[in-house]
Amino acid sequence: MPHIHEKIDYAADIYIVNDNAVLLRMHEKYGTWFPPGGHVELDEDFVEAALREAKEETGLDVKIIGMTTDPLAENETNFKVHDEREVLVPRFINRHRINDSHEHISLEYFGRCETRDINPAPGEKTDGFKWFSDTELEDSQFEVTDRVQLYAKAALKAAREES
Repeated sequence: MPHIHEKIDYAADIYIVNDNAVLLRMHEKYGTWFPPGGHVELDEDFVEAALREAKEETGLDVKIIGMTTDPLAENETNFKVHDEREVLVPRFINRHRINDSHEHISLEYFGRCETRDINPAPGEKTDGFKWFSDTELEDSQFEVTDRVQLYAKAALKAAREES
């Protein structure tokens, strides 16, 4: 998706865990490993964007790790009157430069799936996927950036703790 805003766009990424491994994709434009993710569209919140991007890029059905219900929904009257819902807080937020005139603020979520069968939507571009273990994330042959390693390891830990 092209940039929505001239200077800063919001993006949502999701570190997907299955059986003690986390899924990363080789980004076709940047030539490095990233989780599935992308721009937040104008008609969606951050969680919706992360789950949509996961589905488009991988074909996987992903569930967010952590709180997944709206605490206000318990009071249905309040929920209906105010037409509000809580948006799940991301595990990490970072701001990074894309080029000299554009930046992204990325919200990082953790999720899990039941299968490793990757089936991207037609037209999705990638230079490949890999399920990384803790030790593979640190293996210099894969050149996973420090930030992606940090987030991926935190996702693996969160998945173990939630099990």
